[in-house]
Amino acid sequence: MTYSAVTYPSMGAAPEPTRSREDSQMSVIEIGKKLVDLCNAGKGLEAVETLYDEKIVSIEGQGSDELPQRMEGIEAIKGKNTWWSENHQVHSAMAAGPYCGQKMRLVEVGLYTVADGKIVQEEFLYLRP
Repeated sequence: MTYSAVTYPSMGAAPEPTRSREDSQMSVIEIGKKLVDLCNAGKGLEAVETLYDEKIVSIEGQGSDELPQRMEGIEAIKGKNTWWSENHQVHSAMAAGPYCGQKMRLVEVGLYTVADGKIVQEEFLYLRP
């Protein structure tokens, strides 16, 4: 999928990229919005199953014995999500975005790479405020 070039304003919502060819794939912005919606609805595993490519690469800010920093493949990422939910009590969580060309202050950033209508890599970056 290719998109025409756009310039994003410094404030406000980013415009939807214009598709350069007709097909049924979601745009990068549509994928981002659906990812945020599913995460905010507590449907992270559904997001993985519907939006992630089979050859997904996931990169955490740091790894551990239970959770390596880099994982590859849809089954590994499903397992990571299951492990996380079974081993952590989350009191609250909120996803926001997608952000295209906007400045923001974050504690954790999830960077998603999209190719051919699927998420092919996720990378999590952590910032200290």
